[in-house]
Amino acid sequence: MPTKFKPQYIITPRIVSCLLRIEASKEKVLHAPLTPLVLSSLRETARFYTTHYSTAIEGNRLDSNQVELVLKHEGHFPGRERDEREVRGYYAAFTKVECWAASGTPLTEKMIKTLHALLMGNGKTKVKSTEYRDGQNVIRDGKTKAIVYLPPEAQDVHDLMSSMIDWINKDNELPCPLIAAIAHYQFATIHPYYDGNGRTARLITTLILHLGGYDLKGIYSLEEYYARNLGAYYEALNKGESHNYYLGRAEADITTWIEYFLEGMAYSCEYIVERMTRAACEGSSDQSGLIKQLDLRQRKALVLFESFEVITSRQIGELFGFKPRTSTALCALWVRNGFLEITNLSNKGRKYRLSHTYYVLVNS
Repeated sequence: MPTKFKPQYIITPRIVSCLLRIEASKEKVLHAPLTPLVLSSLRETARFYTTHYSTAIEGNRLDSNQVELVLKHEGHFPGRERDEREVRGYYAAFTKVECWAASGTPLTEKMIKTLHALLMGNGKTKVKSTEYRDGQNVIRDGKTKAIVYLPPEAQDVHDLMSSMIDWINKDNELPCPLIAAIAHYQFATIHPYYDGNGRTARLITTLILHLGGYDLKGIYSLEEYYARNLGAYYEALNKGESHNYYLGRAEADITTWIEYFLEGMAYSCEYIVERMTRAACEGSSDQSGLIKQLDLRQRKALVLFESFEVITSRQIGELFGFKPRTSTALCALWVRNGFLEITNLSNKGRKYRLSHTYYVLVNS
């Protein structure tokens, strides 16, 4: 018989601190004045980044700009058709999550099966829900092929999922972010599908948070935090004395996972508050129109100019994780298209500032 869902954890000072930070950010977001156009632009950027980073965690090779082109049906990348399908599938599933959240639809097993079908459906909006796996799956180390985790047997998956859903929907006094953290862990632990479990877990987390009032106007993304801390993400999920679900994994203390999750949520919320504050200060549709002219990388690069009058290609490289040659080429491209201006002509130590057109976005 499967072990019933009884999460084991303790409320640490770090957890309390993170919850307080999240609540503070939530209040600021709720009261931040934004024009509809600015809010729409920020939401669109968040959707693209959520899709990019959640698929990137699973090995998708498309960068953020390529993801945007695929989703806008403006680009195709030969040899990466599978990556394109994953991106379109995730975006379709994420859109469904937003619809359910807007209508206040409580989470059900059928919804989970629909989300998974959308993920695997290459962007199709009408899909047949996928049933849970009918056999054993094994998670192995990509290099050594050693078994990293042995999920519960297929015959136990339905009862475990049902127990998890009941726990999520029952009346309790736990803060919504804590419920989301535990649900994320439990879904990944059950691993009810052969493929797509991580992406589905992150979508379920998003739905729980949105239903609980933690959508923050739909303009923040936890996935970027996970992707930039991928080792910590998997380490925090890997709990228990054994890789076997039945030998301690089900009863593992998941306090450190909850701390990791809530720290990421607090960080992501605080970051979006900074972005919203700046957007609110811009205050005009003319400026929101300028934002719409920028691609995802340019929008993200604006954060550097909030702290620095001029920047170097090295700073761009550190922001995006690029090699020096790539970041230099990107800066040169941005100079040509009018986003940046060169402040000195020396190739060595060349510096850049925002062009006059876009300077107002960070200095209003």
